[in-house]
Amino acid sequence: MKFLRFGEAGQEKPGLLGEDGLIRDLSGVIADLSGPVLARLHDIPLDDLPLVDGAPRLGPCVAGTGKFICIGLNYSDHAAEAGMEPPPEPIVFMKATSAICGPSDPLRIPRGGHKTDWEVELGVVIGKTAKYVTEAEAMAHVAGYACVNDVSERAFQIERAGQWTKGKSCDSFGPLGPWLVTPDEVADPQDLGMELRVNGEVMQSGRSDRMIFGVAHLVSYLSQMMTLHPGDVIATGTPPGVGMGMKPQRWLKAGDVVELTIEGLGRQRQEVVAD
Repeated sequence: MKFLRFGEAGQEKPGLLGEDGLIRDLSGVIADLSGPVLARLHDIPLDDLPLVDGAPRLGPCVAGTGKFICIGLNYSDHAAEAGMEPPPEPIVFMKATSAICGPSDPLRIPRGGHKTDWEVELGVVIGKTAKYVTEAEAMAHVAGYACVNDVSERAFQIERAGQWTKGKSCDSFGPLGPWLVTPDEVADPQDLGMELRVNGEVMQSGRSDRMIFGVAHLVSYLSQMMTLHPGDVIATGTPPGVGMGMKPQRWLKAGDVVELTIEGLGRQRQEVVAD
């Protein structure tokens, strides 16, 4: 199933994308796509749901995210692009949850930013609390998958002192969605095609089978260090083709359009504006 949230920012309602491509309103059945409901998505009554008129704005496909956890250099070909050795264990950093936005909301270059970059990533949404789980147990804790654009301001991330978080957490730097796709519709999260375009030009084209650490490993690994709660999001890394890795390097500017897709998980489109 493909779940989503629709409506104005901050006032989104839960919905379902039907096989006919139409949105159905779930707000009469559940309050939102958050918390314990994420562990029982298949138990939600789906009969006689009202249709949603028109083409409303889509918000982030999950609400109540407490942690937005990112994995760095998790694709072997992206590590090579960055001129770095594949890490011996996952590189973990956090993205502020205030960066989360809808899949087609404007991408805002922050004041002082001049090296804003793109990263298409497979997002994993936790559905059931995970603490000290094994790899064999890990996938039972996943509510579903979603597209993520891990937007990065490289000048903040790399050229200023401190951790990567400051270059990853600007407002609008975490488009999430359009859909939360349940695991039964994703035959293998390690075999998904991924693509990102800027102004129609393909920048990134890869597959999730190039991950150094797969989804089950990441969920298990992170659960040894922190409890993962329903609604937490793990952005699992990006394939090659980011602007930082190009020669010469290429950065986003106001007026650009970023579009990304992940096989079976839908499409995002962001227009770039100056904040």
